[in-house]
Amino acid sequence: MPPDSSIGFIGLGTMGTPMALNLVRAGTPLTVWNRTRSRCDPLEQAGATIASDAAELFARCETVILMLENDMATDAVLDRRSPEFASRVAGRTIVSMGTVSADYSKYLLDDIRSAGGRYVEAPVSGSRKPAEAGQLVGMLAGDPEDLERLRPLLAPICKETFDCGAVPAALQMKLAINTFLITMVTGLAEATHFAVRHGLDMGRFANILNAGPMASDVSRVKLGKLSHHDFSRQAGISDVLKNNRLVVEAARNAGIASPLMDACLSLYSETEDLGFAGDDMISVIRAIEARTERASVSPWSSAT
Repeated sequence: MPPDSSIGFIGLGTMGTPMALNLVRAGTPLTVWNRTRSRCDPLEQAGATIASDAAELFARCETVILMLENDMATDAVLDRRSPEFASRVAGRTIVSMGTVSADYSKYLLDDIRSAGGRYVEAPVSGSRKPAEAGQLVGMLAGDPEDLERLRPLLAPICKETFDCGAVPAALQMKLAINTFLITMVTGLAEATHFAVRHGLDMGRFANILNAGPMASDVSRVKLGKLSHHDFSRQAGISDVLKNNRLVVEAARNAGIASPLMDACLSLYSETEDLGFAGDDMISVIRAIEARTERASVSPWSSAT
């Protein structure tokens, strides 16, 4: 069937579901597909069309948004290693909003263009709460005419979008932003650990941080989670670890030193090994605690 006016959306995870819901609620005609069918239910209830498989979605939609976990998931959805790849992307604009490596994105751009399609990078900065509120920050890379056309489409998802240039500049920008985010949250976890171990009043600790120049939306939220022993996922350890690895790999490939991100990589790997892959990134404090006393009981262990 020829493509219709529906926008396609694939990838209904922690971030993808609220993003897709915001599109539907804004009146965007949306067709969605997800490997786990039950994740489509909230979208169906909101008024989205559910495709029976990825092939049907590509057949219906001229613009397809992908919010996928990694390059393997992206290749699988695009059927990139088969002759069907060309028919899926030809005449279509593929908008990749997930975080993958810049090198992967460059090669994907070449393959999509060779097959007669168009490609835009559109990674976002933010976690589940900003995604639910439509307050993500978007970074765009691709042909200027494609970016201009897509900006209104992304308005229900992003409070602001920034043109970063040609592919893969948006993903490189995302990794630079994530370098600051990851080191900042890890520093906050270490500062909290230091305060706890010195027996400081944690309410006063939080009030002083929140009153000072280092306060941010992120620090306030993460401090609140720590004070309530709330490690429920907003930006999960497994996702942060993936992004951390991408930063370190990109730094190595470019001959760039990344001492803080190297340290963070060890801490987030240890947190995952401790069994907290699905918890929020602030649970990196558990790895810091484990380093302090391998054999004693952590102050946070009551929340496990």
